[in-house]
Amino acid sequence: MSDPLLDLFTTIKKRKSSKDKNSYTFKLLKEGQQKIAQKFGEESSELIIDYLKGTKKRVIEEASDVIYHLFVLLVSKKISYADVLKELAKRKNVRRK
Repeated sequence: MSDPLLDLFTTIKKRKSSKDKNSYTFKLLKEGQQKIAQKFGEESSELIIDYLKGTKKRVIEEASDVIYHLFVLLVSKKISYADVLKELAKRKNVRRK
């Protein structure tokens, strides 16, 4: 069974090295950390706004944008999907204050 999040992460990694000038992902990664952080912040803000005042459909759309931009951010820092899964596994059943 396919993992759509892993598929998205893999596609972003491939686009980073594709040098396809028509690829939004390639362009975003080429623009660097400032632009990537800005886009992630914008998408996060849009998600919060739609969470508070938007429709379920808009929340789903904005959540998808946040996930995409999060993955771009991770790829730009050379953080793998497995790195994140490993961290989540460490946190399983851990009580926090």
